[in-house]
Amino acid sequence: MSEGDGAPGSARRRRNIGRGVLWSVLAVFVIAAVVSGLFVVNLAHNFDANVQRLPTTFPNDVSRPVKPTQGPASNAENILLLGSDSRSDDVDLAEQGLPSNQRSDTMMWVHIPADRKNIYMISIMRDTWVTIPGHGEAKINAAMAYGGVPLVVQTVEGMFNSRIDHVAVVDFEGFKAVTDVLGGVTVNVPIPFTSTHGNYTFPAGPQKMTGDQALGFVRERYAFVDGDYQRVKDQQIFLKAVLNTILTPSTLGNPITVTNLVKDVSPYVKVDQDLTAPTLAALALSLRGVRGSDVKSFTLPTLGTGTSADGQSIVLRDDAAISAIAAALANDSMGSYMAGAGLH
Repeated sequence: MSEGDGAPGSARRRRNIGRGVLWSVLAVFVIAAVVSGLFVVNLAHNFDANVQRLPTTFPNDVSRPVKPTQGPASNAENILLLGSDSRSDDVDLAEQGLPSNQRSDTMMWVHIPADRKNIYMISIMRDTWVTIPGHGEAKINAAMAYGGVPLVVQTVEGMFNSRIDHVAVVDFEGFKAVTDVLGGVTVNVPIPFTSTHGNYTFPAGPQKMTGDQALGFVRERYAFVDGDYQRVKDQQIFLKAVLNTILTPSTLGNPITVTNLVKDVSPYVKVDQDLTAPTLAALALSLRGVRGSDVKSFTLPTLGTGTSADGQSIVLRDDAAISAIAAALANDSMGSYMAGAGLH
């Protein structure tokens, strides 16, 4: 009987080859795990090393809505996203919870439902006339001037009777940074205009923007008949375009792009003390099935514009819409609210 017919030496060789293949496969998995682990550790280090922490974020706990421990909203997350301008001398005062001349031009309530199937972004018009705790009625962006980030949190939590879990303040320069890291972002411009910020011309339709163009796009309001209304819509369009670019296998599967994104953008972001790298990583992991088309955005409905008793031009709040959104947050049913309200 030949060795090819099953001789003992042949069997030993096959076993040795089998072991070799097994150990090779195991080695590949071990190396992949080590590389993956180092990649995650490196991302966490870059985030924690570069991101800035807000010294004072939340108001006194007794004045805040209580987060439910049971029910549909107990596992949902609410994040307040504020846009700031680093050129202001009063940014530091506002972030310490002190009165200043700083106002937030961009305000978004980001709701992440418990099932993690969508992300909902609600833009709040900066001139919306609301009740600011301790100061009476005023434009909502005055809360930043009266009492910094904590008073903004208290004001919007009071509007929706829901608790905010985290706060992120994003410098407008961050829009530029994220666009450049991604190699440009394709944005579908709804209304053609020429920006007064950089004198960029944007024709209607899809176009790939550089970082400088993106900055001009998201900041513009003077070019529009309805001013801030269109700027808010454009900011939503841009953020969704960014997420459409990021939430793709080609981006998420590229370690260099992901590393650069975290390293280059995090210096323009300030977050609360609890939004650490592990917390953010856990949230990102829970959203691994979300794609750009799953991100829904709308502007908080209003009753149009008007004039306050002291002569200010204001945006009139829609209390019925606010109550309906508050109920949707409490029931974790934002998708149903949007469908019923005809919002897309």
